[in-house]
Amino acid sequence: MRRGLRAVIGAARAEERPALARIVGEHLGSGGDLEVVEESRPGYEHVNVQAGLDAWLTGPGRTAELVGVVGYQHRRFGLAEVLADGNRQADPYGPRPGTAARVNLACGPDGEVRPCVRCGIYLVTEGDVRTAVLLRGPEPESGNPQVSVQIVSSDPGMPSHAAAGIRDAARARNVFRGQVLSFGQEIFGHGQTLLQFHRRPRLAAGQLILAADTLAEVQRQVVEVARHKERLLAAGQHLKRGLLLYGPPGVGKTHTVRYLMSSLVDTTVIQLTGNPLHLIAEACSVARALQPAMVIVEDVDLIAEDRGMHPGQHPLLFQLLNEMDGLAEDADVVFVLTTNRADLLEPALAARPGRVDQAVGLQLPDLSARRALFELYRGSLTVDVSGLDDVLARTEGVTASFLKELLRRAALVASARTTGDEDLAVSAADLETALEELLDTRNAMTRTLLGSAAD
Repeated sequence: MRRGLRAVIGAARAEERPALARIVGEHLGSGGDLEVVEESRPGYEHVNVQAGLDAWLTGPGRTAELVGVVGYQHRRFGLAEVLADGNRQADPYGPRPGTAARVNLACGPDGEVRPCVRCGIYLVTEGDVRTAVLLRGPEPESGNPQVSVQIVSSDPGMPSHAAAGIRDAARARNVFRGQVLSFGQEIFGHGQTLLQFHRRPRLAAGQLILAADTLAEVQRQVVEVARHKERLLAAGQHLKRGLLLYGPPGVGKTHTVRYLMSSLVDTTVIQLTGNPLHLIAEACSVARALQPAMVIVEDVDLIAEDRGMHPGQHPLLFQLLNEMDGLAEDADVVFVLTTNRADLLEPALAARPGRVDQAVGLQLPDLSARRALFELYRGSLTVDVSGLDDVLARTEGVTASFLKELLRRAALVASARTTGDEDLAVSAADLETALEELLDTRNAMTRTLLGSAAD
C-alpha cells in the first residue's frame, strides 16, 4: 500500500518537477523546431573547451545561468532530444536537472588543475536573444571518448556564431600552449588518451658535454631555425624540420633533448615514448595547433616494424614520416627522433627522403669529454685529483652515467672512512677504490647497466 501511495503521489507531482525540456523551452521561448549546432573534440581537450566556453560567456552584454544535468550516463542525450520532449513527463531515471558536477583536470605542471563541468546546460541571455549551450564531457566508460558542445538559439544565426566564438576562445586560451607534455593512457581505464604536464628542464649549454661541432649541428637545426624564422619565411624557406640523434646507449641523446627543451622556452613540447607511440597522429595534431612546437619521439627504432592498432595499418614509423610530410612548409614544428639502432631506420628514411633533414651521431665521450664530465658531476664535492689522469685513462669507453656513479661511490667510500664531524672530501685513494669496484668482474652487469664498454 505504501509503494502504491508513493507511485500515485509521484505521478501527481510529475508536472511540478522542472523537466529539462520545460526549462530550456521556457528560456528559448520557442518550440522544438530550432536547429542545433554541435562540435566535438578529443576528450583531452575538455579543459580547453571549458576555458573557451567560460571566456565566451563573459562577453559584453552576455549573462548565463548553469543548469546541471544528472542521469545522462549511458544514454543518447543532447539538446535535440531535450527539445523533442516538449512538455511530456520527464523520465524519472533519465536526464534531469540537478547539481552541476565538475571534474578537476590538469592545466599545468605541479598539480595545477581547472574544474570542468561534466554535463550542464548554460542558459545564455544576450539582449533579446536566448541561447542554450550544452557542454558534455567525455565518458570513456560509456564508449564516448569526446567532449562536445551543442548550441541552440532563438536567433537562427547565433549557434554557428557562438560555436566559432567558443572555438576561437579555446584556441587562444589553450592550456597546453608553451608547456611540456607527454601522451599517456590509463593503465586500468578504458584506453582514453591523456595529456600529462611536466616541468620544463633547465639545462645550460655548459651542462651538455658534446663535441663542439656536434653541438653546433644540433643548435643550428633546432634553435637557430626558431630564432631566425621570420627572416627564413621572408626568404621563402621552410621551417618544418627533422633531427635524428643516434648512437649507442648512454651517449647523451636524452640529455641533448632536455637541453633543446630548455633552450626553446616558448615552444610547446610533445613527448612520445613507449606504448603512447601509437598516438602519433594525436601528437602531430596538437603540434600543428600550438606552433611553435617540438615533437620528441624517443627510441623511434621501436616502431620501425610495429604496426598501428587497426588492421591494415602501415608500420608506425611510416605513419610518423607521413605526418611529418603532411605539415605545411611554413609550419614551425621540429621533430626530434632518438635511436640506438639507426640501421633499423635507414631503409625507411631512405624511402621517404626529406623528412629528416639532419642526422647527428653521438659518440662515447673521449678523454677531454670525460674530464669535462668529471668536473660537471663533481659539483661542490672536494676531490683530490692528483690521480685523475690515471682514472680517466682507465675509463675509456664509459658513459656519462658511469662517471656520475664513480663520483657518487667515491663520496660514499669517503663517508665511510671519515667521521661525521669532518667535511666530506674524496681522496685519490677513495677515487681509486670506487673505480676498482666498478671495474671488478663482479660488477660486469653494473657496467652494462651504466652503459659502459670498458674492460
